[in-house]
Amino acid sequence: MSLRRNAGYAAPALPLAALYFPVYVYVAPFYAEMGVSLAALGALFIAIRLMDAVTDPLMGWLSDRTPGFIARRFGRRKPWLLLSAPLVAISCWMLMVPPEGAGIGHVALWLSLLTLSWTVALTPWFAWGAEISGDYAERATITAWREGATLVGTVIAVILYNVSEGAAEGMRAVALFVAALMPLAALAAALMAPEPADYTKNRMALRAGLRAVAGSALFRRLLLAYFVNGLANALPAGLFLFFIGDYLGAPEAGWLLLVYFLCAIAGLPFWAWAARRLSKHRAWGLAMIWCSAAFAPAFWLGEGDVALFAAICVATGFALGADLALPASIQADVVDSDTAETGEQRTGLFFALWSVATKAALALSGGFALIALDVAGFQAGAENPPGALLALAGLYALAPVALKLVAVAMMWRFPLGEVEQQALRARIERA
Repeated sequence: MSLRRNAGYAAPALPLAALYFPVYVYVAPFYAEMGVSLAALGALFIAIRLMDAVTDPLMGWLSDRTPGFIARRFGRRKPWLLLSAPLVAISCWMLMVPPEGAGIGHVALWLSLLTLSWTVALTPWFAWGAEISGDYAERATITAWREGATLVGTVIAVILYNVSEGAAEGMRAVALFVAALMPLAALAAALMAPEPADYTKNRMALRAGLRAVAGSALFRRLLLAYFVNGLANALPAGLFLFFIGDYLGAPEAGWLLLVYFLCAIAGLPFWAWAARRLSKHRAWGLAMIWCSAAFAPAFWLGEGDVALFAAICVATGFALGADLALPASIQADVVDSDTAETGEQRTGLFFALWSVATKAALALSGGFALIALDVAGFQAGAENPPGALLALAGLYALAPVALKLVAVAMMWRFPLGEVEQQALRARIERA
């Protein structure tokens, strides 16, 4: 993988991340300020994830079985990314630049369509990245490129949102960036990055394929750890604006997100190096321990403690790069295990279930947190009782630490490292 190929493959991460992050951080507070209830928004995010449980596996199966006349000419993965680009652009604009008086019906329609567009884009694109290289270490480099671009796209979204005059203008700026760049980035990926080889020998029906995937002990273990860690990451992401605005009393501190993601970009080379030296699963485990130790003190912060919170953002941001780059690279190795056993390279189906876990963690964690805050009597932008603020601090700071430590326990002795993966690749290529 040359510099040009890595950059081309990673290009769609810029608009997709600039969209993905605001949807889970800015959209709920934005529509809450417009009068939509937090409980309704939380229930909507959960309902959309239930829809993903059907559409994501179907999309993975379809991309694995892209019709032959299309696959021979354009590849199995590229056509789906190109198809998704205009759909993402339109639905993003409608969700983030709503007409006056838009309510829960408007959010439900366009968030559903945006989620379907994401599925068409992300599932084949992630599978594509897992298949480009069969090398244990190079896979970590490819995912580091993709997640580095993801972080850059997120930083751009944070800057656009925070330099704008008000939430509505911030959402409009982000939507314009995504709508303009998404088609160009998809085209750049299709032209610059190679279509990976298909090592399939046998074909399985969708139901049989799902049973085989579910029967993989390695996949179940990795997916559960990834889901639990995703819950831990989603809680503070969804509650960030509430925490700085209503708990720290510093709504102007949104710039700390920029610090957080810049530190994550800075940390990516370190975690790629650590993955080569220690193995990917051990490096990921160390990053989660690091993050837990740095994040727990946020619970004891008080009003005005912005400087201390900034230090926490620096420390936890550095660990974020491992959370983004290493699990997906480990997943690519797990797919090799399945391909060697079944004879079918069903990377799309694997990453479809991976995508379900990602979205479910974001929505379930964020959705239930919004509902819990509503039950505790929390109101965004209002004077809140001590019990409501305590609930906010606990959900924001302590629950993620507990969840991350559970994920560390699951992954610390994961039995698939470089030696085992190289043996699997040799077996696949001989077959």
